[in-house]
Amino acid sequence: MKVAVLDIKGKETGRKAELSDAVYKIEPNEHAIYLDVKQYLAHQRQGTHKAKERAEIVGSTRKLKKQKGTGTARAGSIKSPIFRGGGRIFGPRPKDYTQKLNKNVKRLARKSALSIKNSDKAITVVEDFQMEAPKTSDFKQILAALGIADKKSLIVLGNTNNNVYLSSRNLPGAEVITSSELSTYKIMNANSVVLTEGALEGIEANLSK
Repeated sequence: MKVAVLDIKGKETGRKAELSDAVYKIEPNEHAIYLDVKQYLAHQRQGTHKAKERAEIVGSTRKLKKQKGTGTARAGSIKSPIFRGGGRIFGPRPKDYTQKLNKNVKRLARKSALSIKNSDKAITVVEDFQMEAPKTSDFKQILAALGIADKKSLIVLGNTNNNVYLSSRNLPGAEVITSSELSTYKIMNANSVVLTEGALEGIEANLSK
């Protein structure tokens, strides 16, 4: 499948880019997408949540009052969860949220996500570009020229470009990554996916295995 290559002014360069049908035109597997997105979101959790339980509270273990005859509920030490400053009942503990997912499933999920975006005509191919200095206004002009200024966009570069990354960092609706950082979640979370020519080779090399 061939698509037109645009420049950063949104005009056709006259060149065509070849998109592999094995990557951008497969029957999407929605369950694979679900599993990969679920794993990605789970891995964003640090799992460092912790609350002190009764045994970890520093305080007296003396019984506050006698068991019977007071007319009120029986009570143990001041560390009891029913008192202010006492331990928490079944409080959160540190936990590892990482999930294992087969590499073939992850690869299928990314290809499925790209195929969905391709069928929705949400993929644009642009020529490789550089920015002389990090400047948000210049980057906004590029997005406007490509017609995606008001969309949540994902720009995929072939290699790390610090100026382009810094120029996009203040824009909440735009994200710049390299082809090696491409994930199913980032693809599905974007309304428009912009691929540079340099990124195409890396994507197909990773997903055509």
